[in-house]
Amino acid sequence: MEAFWNNIRKVTPYTPGEQPKTENVIKLNTNENPYPPSPKVTEALESIGRLRMYPDPAASELVGAIADYKGLKKEQVFVGVGSDDVLAMCFLTFFNGKLPILFPDITYSFYDVWAELFQVPYELQKLKKDFSIDPEDYKKKNGGIIFPNPNAPTGVDMGLSKIEEILQENPDVIVIVDEAYVDFGCESAVSLLEKYPNLLVVQTFSKSRSLAGLRIGYAMGSSALIKALNDVKYSFNSYTMNQPSIVLGKAAIADEAYFQDTRRKIMETREWFKGEMKKLDFHFPDSKANFIFASHERIPASQIFEAARRENIYVRYFNKPGIDNYLRITIGTHSEMESFLTFLRTFIGKTV
Repeated sequence: MEAFWNNIRKVTPYTPGEQPKTENVIKLNTNENPYPPSPKVTEALESIGRLRMYPDPAASELVGAIADYKGLKKEQVFVGVGSDDVLAMCFLTFFNGKLPILFPDITYSFYDVWAELFQVPYELQKLKKDFSIDPEDYKKKNGGIIFPNPNAPTGVDMGLSKIEEILQENPDVIVIVDEAYVDFGCESAVSLLEKYPNLLVVQTFSKSRSLAGLRIGYAMGSSALIKALNDVKYSFNSYTMNQPSIVLGKAAIADEAYFQDTRRKIMETREWFKGEMKKLDFHFPDSKANFIFASHERIPASQIFEAARRENIYVRYFNKPGIDNYLRITIGTHSEMESFLTFLRTFIGKTV
């Protein structure tokens, strides 16, 4: 009988950031937006009804709102339960060849998990010493390409010219640009969709729209690519989006002024925080995300991580080769970052 257990698929799962259960913590470890959602989202809560019924499987209202906002047709938008759900569907749909797909060696750590889970061959491409992606590494035979812009956990912006360079060299495979953090200072590759029918751009409401708890992600591309995604979705789970997410996601898009104000505050805090961290002898690439990826020149990252945690300050530490001396620090409110800096000044003063 035990032989049957050999058929269970074994994978090394993705490890999500810690969600502390205690109160009064400063949570800078999962790149959530420190500000509440738009007031229009709160107002829309009262209009949610029909919870006894299945939601619209096509999420037509939300798809239409995203399409209008992005200047696309409805047929060019696909929605899912957070960008993780959307990206998993992309792996299932587009990465089915015998050649390996390509993505960076230091990047979103779910990519290799999905590749292993769905048995997709893959090949890691090393980042340059400055943590940037080299387009030359993606000019070879492959079964598809995926990378974030800005990259995670480094925050480095690749720039549209390099993205287009990769697209020009790979017209026969799907190229996915994961733009989870694009709203914090980068130019979106959506502008390239009309020119490159093999391009798919994935974004999320979790970061810049303060709706991580609703799990809303979406992909944008040619109608042919979106149809392929929907075909897989309807073969897997037709009701991926719940009714509250559809209604509240649409409400969030309607408040452009709040969205722009929140983005501005986070970017301003980030730039100020960069300057303060340099004064404390931290080094980091120039982040265009809502976090920085920092290393101290004398104190190991693991020591800072553990000391901060004891003070109920949570940052992200990756115990992985090449980045095991870095901390990914989410940009919170100005007050939260001041508190973190106060901790750092005290800790460094005692340690050095």
